Amino acid sequence: MAVPKNKLSSARQNKRRSNVWKLSAPTLVHCPKCGEYKTPHRVCGNCGHYNGRQVVQKEA
Repeated sequence: MAVPKNKLSSARQNKRRSNVWKLSAPTLVHCPKCGEYKTPHRVCGNCGHYNGRQVVQKEA
């Protein structure tokens, strides 16, 4: 069975794990109604439309 010969320092161990926790940028799509960027499957924050329907009344 493979057993480490020497103790691995925490710095070396953390260096190896450092690229696992990187965050990715959120996906953005254009709203078909107003053209603003929005996250997919969410109501547009600019015009209040979702799936071709007015869901939220936005004040002018």
